[in-house]
Amino acid sequence: MKKHNFVLMLIIILSLVLSACSSNKETPIEATLPAKEMADQMIAQVEQPALIELQADMVKELYHLDPALLEEYTIRTPMMNVKTNEIAILKVKDAKDIPAIETAIKQRASEVQKQFETYLPDQYENAKDYKLVTKGNYVLFVISENADELVKTYDSFFDQK
Repeated sequence: MKKHNFVLMLIIILSLVLSACSSNKETPIEATLPAKEMADQMIAQVEQPALIELQADMVKELYHLDPALLEEYTIRTPMMNVKTNEIAILKVKDAKDIPAIETAIKQRASEVQKQFETYLPDQYENAKDYKLVTKGNYVLFVISENADELVKTYDSFFDQK
């Protein structure tokens, strides 16, 4: 009888442990706004030089990544080639592609730095201080004198749980 009770208790404990583990699945991190609206609000809250939306055909050329990997995105680049400021918000379709996206962004940052290295020293320094932030399937890339403020604003678009 004691063995029977022990086995029964063991089964109950294992059941509780397994059910606790299975209900602990991570909920995906989602933004409260689409990428384009996030960038619009970031620019409205933190002053930036004139930026224009990068067209899809230029994403592959400047960022070395296939837009087909992205569920949605917005990339803002300087209207005039005397500033390094950029804002890119990319929602990746599959989390397994995030390392490739981050590598492409680092390559873009390096190219911007090289472009301004001997051209405008202050913009070169600005480009060296870029921010790359990943939250769930979202990747933010920012080059700005006010990068920390932009990242803080970006963080506010995600539900804090």
